[in-house]
Amino acid sequence: MRMALALAVLWVVAVPGATFARTGPPRIVSLNPCSDAILVEVADPAQILAISAYSRNPASSSLLPGVADHFASTHGTIEEVLALHPDVVIDGAFVAPATAAAYRRLGMRLATMGTQANVAGALQDVRHLAAIAGHPERGEALVHRITQALADAEPPPGKQPIEAMLWEWGGIVAGRDTLTGELLERTGFANLPARQGYRQADIYPIERLLMHPPRVILTVGDDRMLHHPALVALHGVARADFPAGLLYCGGPTIIRAAAKLAQVRKALG
Repeated sequence: MRMALALAVLWVVAVPGATFARTGPPRIVSLNPCSDAILVEVADPAQILAISAYSRNPASSSLLPGVADHFASTHGTIEEVLALHPDVVIDGAFVAPATAAAYRRLGMRLATMGTQANVAGALQDVRHLAAIAGHPERGEALVHRITQALADAEPPPGKQPIEAMLWEWGGIVAGRDTLTGELLERTGFANLPARQGYRQADIYPIERLLMHPPRVILTVGDDRMLHHPALVALHGVARADFPAGLLYCGGPTIIRAAAKLAQVRKALG
């Protein structure tokens, strides 16, 4: 579920007319690390029966350190979910039909969340989750914070964009129609792979990097390809670390990702 993937945002309610005997805010199990990051901002802690086990990995979690410790977690098995008796289950876009049918038979509401391709889709996700949690006003407050963070991270007027690429493991780059690519452009960078026609999850050849090096390479992890001997010949190319936890999701992650990118841009002068 990379932030760089350019899938359309998709929300599906499996039981549109479902009603629950229990009153009050719905109790939610989140099986998607990106919905985890939004839910902890817009739902009451008591509403969140469990988050995904992915969010417990500090190397890639989109949650701030320590936040996942306050919630139970699951590995997404239907047995774990059913034992929690949620009103709503939130999963990724590719739920197995048999699993979806099981939730439906047991009267649970299923919402699926696709990967965000742009800021507009990410803000839509926030509003959808806040509405599901029963706190739309919290969704609007988070949308305002994200919008303000993007405005704060914009380059000064007249500042020329800095050519950049975001390099993931194995040479995957953030190309066109990706949330990360849009964040690069909004924060004062020219997203080189996108401008060369690369799209989501495309591999960028070392040869092309040598022919047209960017001003800065934002690296996600210590990819062995970036230690290629030929890259020693590149002069004037800066490198900056981009934490993996800022890569995968939208929602509140955008706030920290925009601030990180603005920090890198300012350091380059």
